[in-house]
Amino acid sequence: MKVNWWSRLLDFISPRSCTVCGERLSPTERSLCSSCLLHLPRTAYQFAPDDNPMAHLFWHLTPIRRAAALVFYEPHSEAAQIVYQLKYNQRPDIGEDMGRLMAIEMQYGHYFKDVDALLPVPLARKRLHQRGYNQSERLASGISEVTGLPVITKALRRKRFVQSQTQLNRQERQENVSDIFQLKDPTPLKGKHVLLIDDICTTGATLTACAEAIKHIEGIRISVLTYGFTKS
Repeated sequence: MKVNWWSRLLDFISPRSCTVCGERLSPTERSLCSSCLLHLPRTAYQFAPDDNPMAHLFWHLTPIRRAAALVFYEPHSEAAQIVYQLKYNQRPDIGEDMGRLMAIEMQYGHYFKDVDALLPVPLARKRLHQRGYNQSERLASGISEVTGLPVITKALRRKRFVQSQTQLNRQERQENVSDIFQLKDPTPLKGKHVLLIDDICTTGATLTACAEAIKHIEGIRISVLTYGFTKS
């Protein structure tokens, strides 16, 4: 991260703190201090993107070429605190910072090879109005900054608001999100290898529904990348 005198002055006037531990950040640190960043529970799935526990969720359900997440996610964990701040505490900057981190670490496994575009999972209009931004778009924005891949936001929309997936089992999650996405414009996705971006993957139900909405587009290939993966 390039730091200029203005950034240092702002940090002096209004110190930033680590999202996880609350310690003061140095001018070169973003969202997380070096210690918390080091201790994030990485999955390393980018090194086996077509055969890992996350990829297995999509087998026989929808044609996903590769799947990976940056970290393992558990409620009330450090990784969960990052997502909570991103989604519920008006911190879109955390999404961009985590997106940049995802891009840097996934590149070690050549995860973006042959990928043409990023497709963040859409939010329902009601949720977007409440939050003010789509956390998946913020993640995609950070990934795009590192990789140069374009972010496509107008091709797909979420048709309705559904109840939270948090307390639902696998079958209930699938039923809850069944047919909630609508393809608006297939043109930007034709012939492309598209990377679906979301914050958390638990059962894969939302990502499967998203893939089902676009899988019939001519020449499309679909892969998945999320910040967190919930181990069963």
